[in-house]
Amino acid sequence: MISRDKPPTAQETFMQMAQAAGLRGRLLVTVGILILIRMGIHIPIPGIDRERFAAAVSSNNQIFSFLDIFSGGGLSALGVFALGILPFINASIIIQLLTAAIPSLENLQKNEGEAGRRKISQITRYVALGWAILQSVFLAAFWLRPFAYNFSPFFVVETAVALVAGSMFVMWASEVITERGIGNGASLLIFVNIVATLPKSLSDTIAYIQGSGQEIVRERVGPVIVLVLVFLATIVGIVFVQEAIRRIPIISARRQVGRRIFAEQRSYLPLRLNQGGVMPIIFAAAILSLPLLIANFTRNPEVANIVNTYLSPGGSQSWAYALVYLISIVFFSYFYSSLIVNPVDIAQNLKKMGSSIPGIRPGKATSEYIERVLNRLTFLGAIFLGLVAIIPTAVERALGVPTFRGLGATSLLILVGVAIDTAKQIQTYVISQRYEGMVKQ
Repeated sequence: MISRDKPPTAQETFMQMAQAAGLRGRLLVTVGILILIRMGIHIPIPGIDRERFAAAVSSNNQIFSFLDIFSGGGLSALGVFALGILPFINASIIIQLLTAAIPSLENLQKNEGEAGRRKISQITRYVALGWAILQSVFLAAFWLRPFAYNFSPFFVVETAVALVAGSMFVMWASEVITERGIGNGASLLIFVNIVATLPKSLSDTIAYIQGSGQEIVRERVGPVIVLVLVFLATIVGIVFVQEAIRRIPIISARRQVGRRIFAEQRSYLPLRLNQGGVMPIIFAAAILSLPLLIANFTRNPEVANIVNTYLSPGGSQSWAYALVYLISIVFFSYFYSSLIVNPVDIAQNLKKMGSSIPGIRPGKATSEYIERVLNRLTFLGAIFLGLVAIIPTAVERALGVPTFRGLGATSLLILVGVAIDTAKQIQTYVISQRYEGMVKQ
């Protein structure tokens, strides 16, 4: 009874994870599927000269490392899970953009309740299947053609079927984690894929520091330490953005129930600084990976030169990449904010409950006030997220440390954001177990 209104402590959380059958089962399902996905990444696609492929991609590290990190090394390993969760992420972007443009899809999402959301999820799966087929055919027909032992239409079909099947299995696994695990299935898969690249980055950094002599060691230790400090400061900034909340005060009118009169109550409406969480970062990174894929698929020197120069994190004109990245983060932040929070619905619900914001008239004035505050919060959160994503990459280039290429601020944003969301999800299960135990008593 004493702790029912308090957040669960670390000790209580770990005890519930070990003892509560429901939470323990969800954790085991999640861990088991993540291990299965990591094993599937290393199941090779047959008929490809891997040594030549490894030599080719190592010389094009700027493009390849950016794409490979989201598949957890699946592209470099040429496994059946090479596409990973990216087709599903791209399909989610397409459907959510179409939802804002097509009234029928918007009606399904807003007015049809759970049945409408299930139908939209089914449409997203079909779009993900089509996107995976398109990506896998281009990958087999253009990208892997120079490395195939016996290139033929049968090789293209065989490779495309393997890649599509692997991508659909990963999508199914993410939905199982969301429904029967601890939630955030797609985000957790990307989280694990990024974590899987950390040991290689650390070993490359150690080898970079050691160099070939004591003078080189002294020259390189300083920049690496500065970069690590910048990454730590970035993590603090990410936590600040993810946890920041604007509290709008709310007053409930005095009401009478029978003979009892309830005095007016004061509470607040919490509006997060970053409503979309980590999803705007994931979507922005997925959008920016499309030009890199097109450059590799077309094999056009002019297209590849433009992409490498302006739309690559390591290009000579990386300011253009940073600007596009910042605009993408701002756009998806506003887009997600409009999907998650509806000021008109909030104003109507407050009016029905007899509550109001001090100094603001109920109804239209309340919805306009909430929308104005929400737009300001979203703008500040998006700009801060964009700066946090860009500054460490710029510092990395200025210091000349190449070993973290591909594992920059974008990866840190995803890692910290998903870790915070997953921790909150586990705390929610712990609180539900706490109240369930109180009811049984």
